Amino acid sequence: MHEYGMVRVACAVPRLQLAACQKNSQGIIDLSKTAYENGVEVLLFPELAITGYTCGDLFFQRSLQQNAVDALGQICDWSRGKKMLLVIGMPLAVDGCLYNVAAVINDGKILGLVPKTYIPNQQEFYEKRWFQPATSLRRTTIELLNQQVPIGTELLFEHQSVKDCVLAIEICEDLWVPVPPGSFHALAGATLILNPSASNEIVGKSDYRRELIRSQSGRLNCGYLYASSGFGESTSDLVFGGHALIAEKGILLEELPKFNEGDKLLITDIDTESLIHDRQMLQGYGDCKELLKEKCYRRIAFDTRPAETLSRKVNPFPFVPGNEARRSERCEEIFNIQTMGLGSRIKHIGNPKMVVGISGGLDSTMALLVCASVCDRFDIPRDSIHAVTMPGFGTTDRTYDNAVALIKGIGATFHEISIVEACQKHFADIGHSMSVHDVTYENVQARERTQILMDLANKLNGLVIGTGDLSELALGWATYNGDHMSMYGVNGSIPKTLIRYLVKWVADHEKDETIRDILYDVLDTPVSPELLPPDQNGQIQQKTEETVGPYELHDFFIYHMVRQGASPKKIYLLALNAFAGIYEKPVILKWLKSYYRRFFTQQFKRNCLPDGPKVGSVSFSPRGDWRMPSDAQFKMWLEELETIQ
Repeated sequence: MHEYGMVRVACAVPRLQLAACQKNSQGIIDLSKTAYENGVEVLLFPELAITGYTCGDLFFQRSLQQNAVDALGQICDWSRGKKMLLVIGMPLAVDGCLYNVAAVINDGKILGLVPKTYIPNQQEFYEKRWFQPATSLRRTTIELLNQQVPIGTELLFEHQSVKDCVLAIEICEDLWVPVPPGSFHALAGATLILNPSASNEIVGKSDYRRELIRSQSGRLNCGYLYASSGFGESTSDLVFGGHALIAEKGILLEELPKFNEGDKLLITDIDTESLIHDRQMLQGYGDCKELLKEKCYRRIAFDTRPAETLSRKVNPFPFVPGNEARRSERCEEIFNIQTMGLGSRIKHIGNPKMVVGISGGLDSTMALLVCASVCDRFDIPRDSIHAVTMPGFGTTDRTYDNAVALIKGIGATFHEISIVEACQKHFADIGHSMSVHDVTYENVQARERTQILMDLANKLNGLVIGTGDLSELALGWATYNGDHMSMYGVNGSIPKTLIRYLVKWVADHEKDETIRDILYDVLDTPVSPELLPPDQNGQIQQKTEETVGPYELHDFFIYHMVRQGASPKKIYLLALNAFAGIYEKPVILKWLKSYYRRFFTQQFKRNCLPDGPKVGSVSFSPRGDWRMPSDAQFKMWLEELETIQ
């Protein structure tokens, strides 16, 4: 997994006994064994895990301090010969002061000791009674267990095999202050921030903690591991729930529920390549580097054994939230963005008529629904929408009937203009046989429809509303200067997999039962441009996904190539995980190769897209997110896929 920038990480919540260092070290070793067997490379334990966090004045006992060091030695001995990095909290006496530190261990060696920077001393916390802040430390190395060990807050731990995997540590309260040390660590190059913590549970605190970790990982574009102490801590006045979380780029990947009974592991994979990709895109990272001018980081190398498989859960529908409530919220937000975008444009140019072609398919249905929403939001009569159905050689009764019923049900002005005679005349003019159903046969129809819409808009002093979506633009599945063109494209940054849920969301909230039934039937209709004649039963013969491939695969490819900057081989690996049991390996590989060919060769269409609102993290507007030459070569990308066995 290292070649893809994947590193397997875990948070461990042991079941401890207060001040029982040897017992706790054995528990740490036992959990470490399990983690190692599961391919974990980086393992985080809670704050003061060797002694327990709630030892109070016992921290001053020389016996406890020495036993903690001895326990650390036992853990080091166990780790010898094992390529796994452990981060474990313990108290440590240095030059007459006591510090709350995280010990970093790899293959029997203590790589570094990171002391806590901010010591809480308010409400239920009294840490300053026992511990000194890191700022009081005057050493850069100490001797511990017959090793010369770097000590300090400005330590970075660099993976020898994964160049983008750089670890840094902040401890508990460090995260809760206005400017956490992790912010500087990230600017210095850390892609993973580890936080050994002891955070007690009170009503509502876990929600805030979760949001804090999630937002910090997003702000820093990092992976963030948080492991808090739990079962076994004193309950005299507080309860510690053993809450553990792993976040990446603002997304909570995994969470160990609080109030567990301990001896638990939370395991996932962190994608360090995607972290670096986003940092390269954000100019703010470079702009903030000057904040490090007074800091001097030391870099310490470590190595781990790579996991053989991918443990991380890969979402097959990255554009579509899996949670139903979150998905509904997302759809409502997108629909409002579309409505406000088109509504603002309509108002800006003096309330022109809206002209939109309706085929009875998903995309044109979505565009019509947005037009109707604009009318309702801005007090415009719905008959200002001029909806046009343009039957051709491939139009079926099902799509035609749905288009007509929807236009009339919405209350738009209805137009029916057949393209058959015009296309037949054009075929005759250019000498193309009607029996040859090639790209010319198809594109003549698409361009005739666009010409009708444009000319009708001129006649009505109107605006042609585009219907094409992001997935079609990625694949070039649009006729150049045909359906590829409009005066304002409301669907241009919405992937096909999400369009379906948008239409369903509108249908679910539609009060008119007739319109609701039409929308549900549109959702059940196969995706098709209907440019080839129907089959002998009058059913749709030309099904888009049989030609270009499944849109759910292509949307997956789009997201990981454009949004994450992933390589072809990595996308293939992720797709195998996401679509296991749905698509066989040869099928995924076939459509991934097809995707790259189409994406590169069809850029010229994306370079001249009409205006339209950006709604998500991926957009192909040449004025916004995506700038790419039309003559870029794709050979390198396909050659990488040819190496797959």
